[in-house]
Amino acid sequence: MEKIYQLLHALLPSVPVWTVWIAAFLIPIGFIFGVYLTIFAFTTLVERKALGRIQNRYGPNRVGPFGILQPMADGLKILLKEDIVPRAADKFSHFLAPVLIVVPGLLVYLVVPVAPGMVAVDLKIGVLFALAVGTVSVIALFMAGWASRNKFSLLGAMRAVAQVVSYEVPTVMAGVAVIMAAGTLSTLTIVERQGGGILNISNLFVIGGLAESARCPFDLPEAESELIGGYHTEYSGFKFALFQMGEYLAGMAMAGVTVTLFLGGYMGPGSGPGLVGGLISMFWFFGKLTGMIALNIWIRGTWPRLRVDQLMGFAWKVLLPLALVNIVAVGLWHFLTPRPVAWVVTTGWLAIWVVVLTKCNAGAALEKREYRYI
Repeated sequence: MEKIYQLLHALLPSVPVWTVWIAAFLIPIGFIFGVYLTIFAFTTLVERKALGRIQNRYGPNRVGPFGILQPMADGLKILLKEDIVPRAADKFSHFLAPVLIVVPGLLVYLVVPVAPGMVAVDLKIGVLFALAVGTVSVIALFMAGWASRNKFSLLGAMRAVAQVVSYEVPTVMAGVAVIMAAGTLSTLTIVERQGGGILNISNLFVIGGLAESARCPFDLPEAESELIGGYHTEYSGFKFALFQMGEYLAGMAMAGVTVTLFLGGYMGPGSGPGLVGGLISMFWFFGKLTGMIALNIWIRGTWPRLRVDQLMGFAWKVLLPLALVNIVAVGLWHFLTPRPVAWVVTTGWLAIWVVVLTKCNAGAALEKREYRYI
């Protein structure tokens, strides 16, 4: 924000200082609401068309050229649909839950830098803020299920809480490894210290992010085959749209945090300060973000949904031990010298634990099921 203030103050020297500070604060926020909500709208279109191709069908292709106006049609339709509230529902909580679920996704964007100095709030604890805010959605999910007075909604909400809390632990542990390597909690400083790396992606963090945002194959809280519709069974109209928006915004927010922590953020050839460097930096950031969103869509179209016992077991028996092993590996890498020795020791440490965890979690062969009809 300070760099934006300096730029505005240089361009508008006669404007009062307090006005420039307000403008420097509102510009990143306006950017967040404008750009990310636009990305959300067209991501729904891209995802539907991509899933259609994966499933050997066309997808949206009627509204506008190649179906490009489908997000506008969906928004207009959802606004005109009737809002139905169950008679026994807690009216206030039923109304508040879909509003609250959108807030965490938007708050995470406040600490995700898209260019040098282009961040709404440069917090010294930016990573901690992003990881902490991401779990606030748990309150909204449980509030939605409880307020609906529906047993399927309540079961979906309880599963959502268990899932998010379970996967938050290895996700935070994966972020701790980055904090140890960078020596800071500031997202801007973490990006600057990566030096433009684009291949050091953490599978732990990506998997945890998918599970936290309830993206397939971790979409158990709303499994239609088991729970009708999960925590939002009793929602319709614009309230239902807010739940979908919250899910998409949370998924894109975790993709943005992944790009910031593991993919070099806005760093890339030609990125840097100034107008041209800033535009190139934004190109790199949104290019990497697009790649992460495409990966999420690809996973949704190709992976089947997990069972709830498989989901929870994977979090506590596989991801959490791997996250702890990863923290030790980062410590060994930091203290061991020379570098060839660090490479050999850390690689051997990780390989040993991968084999151990694979052996420990290898279950017996699945028994063949016999289906009987009534």
